[in-house]
Amino acid sequence: MTTLKLPRTIRLDASDTAVFERAAEPGEWAVAGGFAFLDAPADRLTGKRRQAFANGFLGTSSFGWSTFVVVASADDEVALAVVERLAVLFVEAHGAPSLEAARPVARQEVDFMADLCRAHPVNTLLALERLIDAAGEIRERFRVIDRGSGSLGQAFEMTPEEPER
Repeated sequence: MTTLKLPRTIRLDASDTAVFERAAEPGEWAVAGGFAFLDAPADRLTGKRRQAFANGFLGTSSFGWSTFVVVASADDEVALAVVERLAVLFVEAHGAPSLEAARPVARQEVDFMADLCRAHPVNTLLALERLIDAAGEIRERFRVIDRGSGSLGQAFEMTPEEPER
């Protein structure tokens, strides 16, 4: 059995439940999910769908979105299950003619994420920025979030509650 790394969704706070139409549950295996936006020009996306386009990873259990993922150890069985879930999604929601036609494309999505995660230690926190380039193509940029450096900034600063008097 081969060991590989794949991303899992993580929820640092409750914001995903507010900014996405459907938030992924913490701990789902994830893919970048840019394929979910091929049916609509990004310049016409608004609201929560726009937020998913701009910054969302797709959880492969709920097909909800997550702002962050964490690199995790996986094995061939996990990868095959993710491929199968994506293949079903491609048939049911994205017009693939059959599971047989969808599986190679789903495998490419999983292989891409495994390649992305390969260079990072387990528990590395990743974020995604998705945009449309000058040629009208979807581009994805991934970045490592250094949890020890304070790079999450003020948006995630925790302060203790003051006791009531």
